[in-house]
Amino acid sequence: MEIQTPDWVKHAVFYQIFPDRFAHSQFTQRQFLKNHQWEPWDTPPTLQGYKGGDLWGVAEKLDYLQELGINAIYFTPIFQSTCNHRYHTHDYYRIDPILGGNAAFRDLLDEAHRRQIKVVLDGVFNHVSRGFFFFNDILENGPYSPWLDWFRIEGWPLAPYTGEQPANYVGWFDNRALPVFNHDNPEVRTYLMEIAEFWINFGIDGWRLDVPFEIKTPGFWQEFRLRVKALNPEAYIVGEVWQDAREWLDGTQFDGVMNYLFAAPTIAFTAGDRVILEMVEDRSYDPYPALSAEDYAAKIDDLLKLYPWEIQLTQLNLLASHDTARLLSIANGDKASVELATLLLMTFPGAPSVYYGDEVGLPGGLDPDSRRGFPSEEAWDRELLEYHRQLIALRHAHVALRIGDYRTVFAKGDQYVFARTFDDQELLIAVNVDTAPASIVLTQGELGLQTQFDRLIFGNGSLEWHQETAPPRLVLDLPSRSGCIVGSGTMD
Repeated sequence: MEIQTPDWVKHAVFYQIFPDRFAHSQFTQRQFLKNHQWEPWDTPPTLQGYKGGDLWGVAEKLDYLQELGINAIYFTPIFQSTCNHRYHTHDYYRIDPILGGNAAFRDLLDEAHRRQIKVVLDGVFNHVSRGFFFFNDILENGPYSPWLDWFRIEGWPLAPYTGEQPANYVGWFDNRALPVFNHDNPEVRTYLMEIAEFWINFGIDGWRLDVPFEIKTPGFWQEFRLRVKALNPEAYIVGEVWQDAREWLDGTQFDGVMNYLFAAPTIAFTAGDRVILEMVEDRSYDPYPALSAEDYAAKIDDLLKLYPWEIQLTQLNLLASHDTARLLSIANGDKASVELATLLLMTFPGAPSVYYGDEVGLPGGLDPDSRRGFPSEEAWDRELLEYHRQLIALRHAHVALRIGDYRTVFAKGDQYVFARTFDDQELLIAVNVDTAPASIVLTQGELGLQTQFDRLIFGNGSLEWHQETAPPRLVLDLPSRSGCIVGSGTMD
C-alpha cells in the first residue's frame, strides 16, 4: 500500500501553544470576566489557577511567530473545559469563553491562514469531564439516563467527587474527573467522528490526538482517518504515542506521532550527565543515561528504520512539551545543551516543534511548572532566540534539511557528524558535546559526498581541506559544546 501524508507537514516548523499561558490580549474583546483578577502571570503556575491567556492574545503574537519562522501552530485543547489545561472537555463544539469563544478562534484561524500558518487542534476523544452534558445527565438521572451506554458504568451509586466510595464508572487512569467513553457504542463513535469533521469543515488543518492508544475499539482510527481525509486530504493526523508507534503508523491511521523517540536520545547525548533525573524519571520517555556519539548514532539509526520514510518526514519532532519538564531545566540550566539539541532538532527529518517559550530560555520543571506564563521581553534570552531564528531560516532555505536523505558520517566519543542530501544539495552537520575543543578528520571516502565543502553556513568552528594527503581529508575544528552546518559556496 502506498502511504500518503500531508506534503505541507514536511516543510513545517511547529510552535506548541498552551493557550492559558502564552498571551493576554492587549485589546480584548472579552464579553465575560472582563475585570476578573487572574492568577499573576509571572508567578509559578498552580494546578487549578487560570492566568487568563486568550486567542486574541495569540493573534496579536502572530507577527512574532512569523518573524521566528513558524508556519504551523499546535494548540493544546481550546474547547470549553473546567481546568486551565482543558483536557477535561465540557463541550466539543464550543471554544472556551475564557479564550474568546468561537468568534475569537474564527478570527485567529483566518488571520493565521492569511499568513500561511497552519493550525492543528488537540482532540481529546478518549475521555471527557464530569461536567460533560451527557455524563452529567447520568449523574442526575442514574439508570434512567438515555446516555447510560455512552460510558462504562459499573454499578450504583456513582461517586464522582469523593474517594470514600467506589466511583462505579471507568475514569482515565482511575481519575474520577475523567469518565471514559464507551467507544464500542456506535453512537459514541458517530458523535466523535462528527466532532472531527465539524472542525475540519471549520477550517483547521489537522488533529493532534490525545492518548489514542487508550481507544481499543477495532477500526476506530481507520474510520477517523477516512472521514477526516475525505474532507481535507492534506489534514494532518498526529498521535500522542511516546514509544514504538508502528501499530498506528501503517498508513491507515496517523500521519505521525509526537516523536519522543527522537527527544529522549537527543537529550541524553547533548545534555549527558547534566540531566536531573527527578525531572525525567516518571515520564514515559528515557532521556538518560548519558549517550556517547556511537550510542546516539545507533539510536537514531534504529529510529529511522522503524517507520516508512514517508512517515518519517511527517513525524512531530520535539525536545519538550506540556507533559515534560523543559530541556533547560532538565539540563540543570545548561544553555549549550538546549542549543546543541535544537541544532539536531532543526536538521532532523520530520517537522520540528518548539514548545512556547523554549526559544527565549523559559525554564520549567514538571507539570505544572512546565506551563509557566510566556515571559515579558526583558526576560528573554536574546541569543537563544536568534539561535532559533537562524536555524529555522536555514531549514526553510535548504530543502535537504526538510526532505533530504539522512546518513551518519562520523560518530566517536563526543562528536557526531551526519549528512542531509537532496539531489545535488548536500549539507554536513557536526556537533561536539565535549567540554574541550575537537578536531574531526573525514576522508573523501568517509564523506561519500560530491560536495567540496568550503564554508560554514551556521555555527562556530573552522574547516580545512588537506588535498596533499591521500585520500584528501576534511578537518573540522569545533569549539567545546558547539555545532555547525557546513555547505559549499555554490549553494543558495
